Amino acid sequence: MTPTYFVTVLAFLICFSCSKNNDSDEGIICTDIFVYGLNITLIDAETQNKITNNATNNVEVKVTEGNYKEIFKQFTGFDSFSGAGERPGTYVITVTSAKYKTFISDPITIETDGCHVISKVLEFNLQPK
Repeated sequence: MTPTYFVTVLAFLICFSCSKNNDSDEGIICTDIFVYGLNITLIDAETQNKITNNATNNVEVKVTEGNYKEIFKQFTGFDSFSGAGERPGTYVITVTSAKYKTFISDPITIETDGCHVISKVLEFNLQPK
């Protein structure tokens, strides 16, 4: 493989690995990644330990915006709950658990940068029952 061929292929991949946002005339280049709007870590207010979803805690993190409802996921190996993927809006977060008092957030607004949502990383302290 010649260096010219390699540079040509590399330039092609760089140019076409992103997609143009057709909703705008500004020529914004967007990536194809999927971005979660909210990433929430739950903390035990007494012990300061991170709370994970297991049989003992039975945690549910739910967001609502009008008629829209979503139960957040906690991916294996991560301490946070993620959701509102690529969905700007104003959400209220409700956390319920067998072991902790119900928590309801103030409204939280997720905005977009023209390509993706701008993620918010939040931490909520939960009071044991």
